[in-house]
This record gives sequence, structure tokens and C-alpha cells, in this order.
Amino acid sequence: MARCIVSLVPSWTEALFALGLGDRVVGITEFCVHPADAVARVPKLGGTKNPDVAGIIDLAPDLVIANHEENKRQDVEKLEAAGLRVWVSYPRTVREGVEGLRDLAGLGASDAAIRAVVEPVEAAVDAALADPTRRSVRVFCPIWRDPWMSVGDDTYAHDLLGLCGGENVFAHRGERRYPIVELEEVEASAPDVVLLPDEPYRFTESDAAEIASLEIPAARTGRIHLIDGTWVSWYGPRIQRAISALRPLLAHRGVGE
Repeated sequence: MARCIVSLVPSWTEALFALGLGDRVVGITEFCVHPADAVARVPKLGGTKNPDVAGIIDLAPDLVIANHEENKRQDVEKLEAAGLRVWVSYPRTVREGVEGLRDLAGLGASDAAIRAVVEPVEAAVDAALADPTRRSVRVFCPIWRDPWMSVGDDTYAHDLLGLCGGENVFAHRGERRYPIVELEEVEASAPDVVLLPDEPYRFTESDAAEIASLEIPAARTGRIHLIDGTWVSWYGPRIQRAISALRPLLAHRGVGE
């Protein structure tokens, strides 16, 4: 059982504290910002892409938590070469995000914590999947601009959008997991809804206004939304909140609604 943990994954850091395992966390990244009060007291060991590998090794943790997409392979290899145990997660579906939360709970979370944290997330996913009223609306969810980049079908964000009733308009641009798109292509894709997250790129009202100038259904009906970026990129306890927030934004509307 891991008693000394370094987390290089912001969403898993939040999960550890939610599960009552925060007292075992001895190091995190500067991007691990939730829960704010608790993580403020934990040593910061660089970023997700440039962690302080030597500092982590000096801490001699029982477990380092990393992510295939957020952290670099060479950093993981250096930690493993130093004899540290590294768990490299890679959730590409909401179910895998929930399974990862269960795995973290297996590090020693109490039954009460599992009931309070894990089971509500599982129930929220099951309810969304079973909803007989769920119908797909076409959605564009960029993650970057200059160039504009969207999410492909092999991503966690894509799966979450689908779970919440969104049909990702750039799902099948198979050349990249995060396809580069032009605004002309956005117009041609005719999204009913546009979601503009505040991370990893912080979209603003000016970006929303630019999208609103396009000839797309979302602009005509006012369905262009600035959203909390963690809804589409953080797994763990935040999944339940994301589903509750995104399903109304992606709800199907009939003609004239």
C-alpha cells in the first residue's frame, strides 16, 4: 500500500484528496490546483511536462502517479530507472476515468469515502447512458487556437461529449488525435453547439464573438458557451459535475426552440 505518493496528474491529485488520501501526497505539480487550500501546503515539483525528476527521486515515494498524455515518457523512464514505482494512467473514455478513480480508492480509501466519492460518479455515468431522452446534437469543442485545434474520437473529451449528448463534428479526422481545423471547416460542419473551455487554452468572450460571426446553427441560436475546461479534461470526482453541467448545454432542441 502506497504511503508516500507524488502525483503528476492534476485530476488524480484532486481525487486523492477527495478520497481522504491527501495526507499521503508529498509532492505535486504546479498545475495541481484543486482542492486549493489542501494543495497549497504540498511541495510543487515542476510542471507536468517538466517535473523536477531529481526532487521526486529525493523524496523516495512509494508511488508516482503519471499520465501517458500529460507527462513525458523520458521523465517516467528516469523515475523507473531510479527504482520508483510509476503508475501511468491513460483514460480515453469516461468509463476508464471512473475505473481509474476506483483504482486510486484501492490505495486505502475508506468504505465511507468510496460511497461518497466513487459511487456517485459511477451512478451519474450509468444514468447518463440509460437516459431514454438522450439525442445527439452536433458540437464543436476546440482546445486551442492559432491554430484552431479540436478533439478527435480517440480522446477522453470526445467520449464525454458523446455521453452528454454531443456528436463531435471533428470526431473522424483520423490523422491526429487533436485535429487542426480552419474556421471554414467549422462553418461546413454546422455545429448546433460550441463549447469553449478555459484550459488548456483560455478561450474568452472575444473568441466566442469570433465564432458567433460564423454562419453556423450555434451562432443563430446563441448556443456558444464559455465553459470550465476541467469539465472536458479532468477525470475522477469531477466527472459527476461535468455530466451535470454539460447535459443541459447539449440538450436537443426541437425546431423553433
